[in-house]
Amino acid sequence: MATYISHSPAETEALGERWGRAAQSGLVLALSGDLGAGKTQLVKGLARGLGVTGRVHSPTFTLVNEYGGGRLRLFHLDLYRLETPAQIQSAGVEEFLQPDGVAVIEWAERLSPALLAAPAAGPVRLVTVTIAITSETARTIIFDAF
Repeated sequence: MATYISHSPAETEALGERWGRAAQSGLVLALSGDLGAGKTQLVKGLARGLGVTGRVHSPTFTLVNEYGGGRLRLFHLDLYRLETPAQIQSAGVEEFLQPDGVAVIEWAERLSPALLAAPAAGPVRLVTVTIAITSETARTIIFDAF
């Protein structure tokens, strides 16, 4: 595990941008953190690193936003409104665990461990990311090393 201390939303986005530049197809980022922790800020940077030029926003009410136009397609999921395994399954989240591009799942702690541990076909790389609020502007980001 690696730890990064971000002192501003811009630093969080910059970290995401670095990850986007390095990302390969099949990458799944499983994000966890409280409301306002910076999950969407990280995704905005990731999108920029992938070359996505469209506006990136949280898919809380749509569940999934898909962004094209970059080096890889980006699938941005938000499980905040889904509370049960049945709701998650009926939303079709499983298909995004083997993305043709990069998938980011906010509120990933709502996924069952069995679903995340299931063997996948193809080159999939699951990276867990936890963002903790440490002050009004600082965040501690703990993640599986790429």
